[in-house]
Order: sequence, then C-alpha cells, then structure tokens
Amino acid sequence: MSLAGQALEDRVELLSARVQALELQLEELTKRIGGETAAAISLLAGSPPIARSEEYPLGEPSDVSEEVLTWAGRTALLPRLSALCFLLVVALILRTITDSGLVDKLVGSGLGMFYAAGLMAFGWYKYGKGSPLAPVFTACGAVLMPIIVVETHAHFQSLPLVPAYLTLMGTGIAAAVISRRFTAFVPVSFGILGMCLAGAAIDYPHPFFPYLSMVLITANILGYGAAQLKQCSWLRWVVLVVTMVMLQLWGLRLGLALRRGEVPPPDLALSWFLPVLSLFALTYLVLAILGIVRSGAARISRFDFALPTLNAAWAFTAALYVVDAAGRGTHLLGAVGILAGMAHLAVVFWLAQRAVEGAPGSSSFTFAGGVLLALALPPTTGMFTLSLPIISSVAIFLAVMSRVWENGGVRWMTYLFQIYSCAALAVTLHGEGAAATDFINILPAGLLTVVVLYHYQWCRRWPPPTNSAFFSRFDKNDRCAVLLLLAALVSGFYAMRVGIYQAAQMLPVDARRDAFRCAQSVLINVSAAGFVLFAYLRRNREIRNVAVLVTLVGGVKVFLYDLLGAHGMPLVFSVFSFGLAAAIESVVLGKWLKQVDVEGGEQNRGQISDRVNP
Repeated sequence: MSLAGQALEDRVELLSARVQALELQLEELTKRIGGETAAAISLLAGSPPIARSEEYPLGEPSDVSEEVLTWAGRTALLPRLSALCFLLVVALILRTITDSGLVDKLVGSGLGMFYAAGLMAFGWYKYGKGSPLAPVFTACGAVLMPIIVVETHAHFQSLPLVPAYLTLMGTGIAAAVISRRFTAFVPVSFGILGMCLAGAAIDYPHPFFPYLSMVLITANILGYGAAQLKQCSWLRWVVLVVTMVMLQLWGLRLGLALRRGEVPPPDLALSWFLPVLSLFALTYLVLAILGIVRSGAARISRFDFALPTLNAAWAFTAALYVVDAAGRGTHLLGAVGILAGMAHLAVVFWLAQRAVEGAPGSSSFTFAGGVLLALALPPTTGMFTLSLPIISSVAIFLAVMSRVWENGGVRWMTYLFQIYSCAALAVTLHGEGAAATDFINILPAGLLTVVVLYHYQWCRRWPPPTNSAFFSRFDKNDRCAVLLLLAALVSGFYAMRVGIYQAAQMLPVDARRDAFRCAQSVLINVSAAGFVLFAYLRRNREIRNVAVLVTLVGGVKVFLYDLLGAHGMPLVFSVFSFGLAAAIESVVLGKWLKQVDVEGGEQNRGQISDRVNP
C-alpha cells in the first residue's frame, strides 16, 4: 500500500502499527531461538533482550519437564509400562483361574507355559519389526517361564524333574538365540538369569545335582556367547558364582556324610561328583582360552583373566575335600592336579608363541598353573616342605622363558611363586615342634634358598622387558626383585634355624632353650654385618638397605625377646653380637658417606672446570 497522498497523522499511525507487528514477530522469534543468539538479535533490532530469569523464575522447570518428556518418548517408557501391566494382568488371570479350580492344575500350568512361550515368540516377531515393545514381550516370557516351572514342580507336583530342567534349558537357549539374532541384551539377560536361578531353586536344598549340572553348564556356555554383547559381561559372574556355590554345596554335603561314616543318599550321587566336577573344570578352561583368543590384541576382560585361577583353585579343593573324606587317598588326585598344572603351563607356552604382542593371557594361566602345583604337590609328595623347591624351580624356569618371550607379566608371576614358597616354608617351620625342627627340613629350605638367590641374581643381570605394562607403569627399575632377596634370607634363616636346634640338643636340657633362642639372634646379627661389608665392597645400595633392615630385625629380636626371656652366656653372646654388628655397620656406612661426598665434590669441580674452560 502506497503512503503517497495520505495525511501525516495517518502515515505515523500506519508506521507505528507496522513497528508493533515487527516487535511481536521478534518476540516470537526470541522465544523460539532463546539464549545468546536471541539476545543478540534483539539488541541489533533495537529492543531489549528478554531475560530467562523472568520467563522461568523457578529454575527453568519447563526445560526439565521437556527433557523428561523427551526421554520418556524416546525410550517409549509409557507404552512399555502399559504393555507390561497388561501382560501381567493376563498372567494373573490364568493363575487365578488355576487356583480357583476352574481348570486342572496341570492344564493351567500348560496354559501358563504356552502363554510364556507365546510371549517370547511374539517378542521375536516384534524385534523383527523394530518395535520398542519387543523387549517387554521377550523379557516377560523369559521370566514367567521359570516361575511357572518352579511352581508347577514344587507346589503342584505335576511336572517331573527332567522335563522341568529341559524346559528351563530350552527357555535360556531360545532367549540367547533371540539376542544373537537381533543383537539385544535384554532377552539373554533375563533368559539366562531365570534358567540359572530357577534351576538352583528347584528342590533346594536337596536337588538332584547331576540334573542341575546340565542346567548350570548350559547357562555357562550361553553366558560365554552373551559376552560378545558388552552389556552382558556381568552375566558370566552371576552364573559362575551360582555354579560354584551349588557344586560346593554338593561337595560339602558329600564330605559331611562320608566323614560320619554314612552312605550318601541317592540325591547326592557320589559316583557322579568327580566326573561332573571334571567336566565343569574342563569347560571353564576351554571358555577361558576361547575368551582370550577372541579378544586378540585388545584388553582381556576381567572375567576371562580371573577364570583360570578361580577354576583351578575351586575345582581341585572341592575334589580334594571329597576324596579325603572318602578315605581313598589323595596321591592319585595330586598326580592329576600336577598334570593339570602342567597343562596350564603348556597353554602359557602356546599363548606366548602366538603372533600377538605381549602374549595376552599368559600371566593368567601362569598363575593358575602355579596355584594348581601349590595345591597338588603336597598330597602327592606326602610332605609339604618338599614341594616348595619344586615350585621355586618351576618359577626360575618360567622367568628365563619370560625373557625369551619378552613377557613382563610372566616374570612378575614368578616373583609371586618364590615369595609364596618362602612364606609357606616360614609358616611351616615356625615354632619348636617335631615337624618344624625335623632335620630333613634343612634340605628343602637350603634348596629353596639357593634357587631364590639365583633368581634374584638373574633378575639383576637381565632387566624386565621395556614393553611390559606392569614394569613400565609401576616398577620401571624392577625394585620388586628385592623381595626375592628378602625371601631367600628368610628361607636361609629357617634352614640354619633347624641346624641350630639340632646342635642345641647336645647341650644340657636346662640350657637348650636359651641357647636356641639366642643363637638365632647371633645368626641374624652376624648376617647383617656380613651383608653390609659385602654391600660396601660391591658398592651395592640395595644390599646395603637390606643389611640395615636385617640389623633392625636383629635389634628387635635382642631387646624385645632375648632380654625378657633369656639369661646367662647365651644372652651375653646375643647382646654382644648386636653391638658388634652395629659397630661394623657404623664404620662401613661412615666410610660410604665420605666416599660419596668425595665423589660428589670431584664431580662438581669437574663440572665447574668444564664451564670455565670449554
């Protein structure tokens, strides 16, 4: 519309109306855009920005509500809750009809199972259509089926045991197939959990364990398949715990019955225990290998890393308990355990020779093999201390091989083997009993000392691989190897302690106890003096620090034990030996510090000379 020919007042009113219309449009645009952009537009247009605090004075409740509604709509929360309620209503109607006697209990149970199976089938169909309600149908079917099976078998007693277990297995397999087909974690999660927990609940605490084992081993295998879905890794831990608890309950009840001299009842199935346990142990071993191989060069899951050791310790201890309770002798079982331990170490060799950097999984199987040897050697040899040098020898062999493989994890595991051997020796030989002071203990203690000392020297000759995750991150200078030296000193001390005890038996009876106690202090103090001299000659700070630690141990032994419990000449020698060791250490450390100062001064003068005369 042209403004020509109009009066001035009409023109002003028309322009004012247009400006007001533009302002209204600008306000609408500001509300839609919001934030800083809208404020900038408002400023450019000449109108003040609209403050958000005036629009939402109570902390922007409109934004929060919009986000909640958006999330609920995106996840189809309300439709899923509605569908779940309707599905449960149908299940409750079927239960009410069965409880009221309108239909036979067997017929009602069949209708319930048919309904649960139909829900899972309809869930499959919905997954194929991409419906958000598919998880609801599948999960309801996977949960209802185990509940109906347990109730039908336990309360109505209209479903035999074998069909009940087979139904549970079929439900878990069907749920796993759905998850595999559509890469969904809900079906397999509810299916395996329902199968596993319902199987454990049937006839608890007196289930027929061989049949229950079929359900549990199926659940473990399905859990391995479900582990490919990253959300389902926790399933394997749950199934593993349930399996171990139930089989441990089986072994415990068998052992209690056998120790009382009773014939185990048929539901315990004594003849099936060891075969079933062996089957589980072999299954877990294979699953662990497959899990490590499947991970490739990526990081191994915690479950696959811990499974070999958990499996070895659990299976062998359960078998040992039952065999010992049956009084059949444990030598054969120990031999089988040794073979199993060697098989684990053979897996280590195979993993180390694969073309994968770092040989992932080798340290896990190394530790599992060491645990099996530690458990199986004592019942085989018949003497606990004689088994410890064997474990130590295996450790030094694996340490040498770890250098060939450039595997720091295996090297670290060998440290644990040696520490365990020396600690177990100390616990066994502690005290003054006949078993602890037997002269034959000198042989294993001496052998252990020699092997561990050689292991320490080998570690100082060959540093750990630079590509090792443990050593590069936590211990670049391999300080942990000093634990081997300390372990060797402990082992050597107990070897000499047995010799001291045997020598003290030649003294009068009333002097044996004080002589034995104080002679140990003399041995510690003399060793400290010898170590500090050796460290001074070799300029070895690590051995010097060990010598100081041994001196502290000797001081505690002298002043807190000998002075309060011994008397006579043995106490004199004990105190004198500590004083002599302290004097030698004082002189040696004083010379050491002077030499360090001299070397430091010469180095500083050399640096100054280099700066002055370049």
